[in-house]
Amino acid sequence: MNTAKDTEIIVPAEDNRSDVSSDLSRRSFFRNAAVVGAGLAVAGAGLVTTAPALEAEGDDAAAASSGLVAGDRAILIAAEIAEALAVTTYTNIINLAPFFRHIPDDDQNYLVGAREEEMSHYALEQSATGEDSPFDQFFYPHGMFDNAQTTLNTLVTLEDAFIAAYLLGVRNFSRPSLRLTSARIMGIESDHRTLARVVGGDVAKQDGGPITSITGAQGVKESISPPNNNGYERTLCWTTLTQVFNALSPFVNKQAAQAAGFNISKAYVFHPFVPKLPNPLGEFISFTGC
Repeated sequence: MNTAKDTEIIVPAEDNRSDVSSDLSRRSFFRNAAVVGAGLAVAGAGLVTTAPALEAEGDDAAAASSGLVAGDRAILIAAEIAEALAVTTYTNIINLAPFFRHIPDDDQNYLVGAREEEMSHYALEQSATGEDSPFDQFFYPHGMFDNAQTTLNTLVTLEDAFIAAYLLGVRNFSRPSLRLTSARIMGIESDHRTLARVVGGDVAKQDGGPITSITGAQGVKESISPPNNNGYERTLCWTTLTQVFNALSPFVNKQAAQAAGFNISKAYVFHPFVPKLPNPLGEFISFTGC
């Protein structure tokens, strides 16, 4: 796990309240990732079944039970990092962001539901790798959780990145069941991106709203109307895990955070929990999707 000495660690709202930010140097991130990857390769752990969720069928089930190939494991570890970051982001929006208390109940429910869904994604991926995320604390831009525009810009940027990363999984996973699962998670990340853009118009005047445009991963200010402004999901032209790691690096490493102009005085800790999805019809069920 990454540690950040001389950095204030932010704990859940019931213990403390504050804001954070940081960036990661590409070199140190890949050094850490290489160490993690080497350890995982040696471990060679297979899929860990959790509840009835992993009841795959046929030849693909046999392949799943025999363990992950190195490329699959690398993608899943990257996804774990992303989901840990997502859970931490939603948790602190709910607990710390002033605008959260002033938006309508349906917007609040979206953010609460998204947190549960991201945690469910993390738990599934962790069950497959048998390993926790190699990073468990995160940095953010200045003003994150204090300024609604910064919060929503960052949230949409992250959801853009998660969509592109899971599309990379669709492209590169070795087995149909993993590609299908990646597509299923990507669809939920797309829901989150759209709903985050819906929230913009509901931000109260006292919190700097209404927010009429949001800047995502491509660095372009886009109108929130319509919130579902994609005909096709954006790949960000990502074809390698290097691009995913580069995008995540400012959030997971203090040196890179500093280089990116993030707030490095505080780090927010990822706290796993048992998720409760809002509807059993939308639960995982199996890698085969049935």
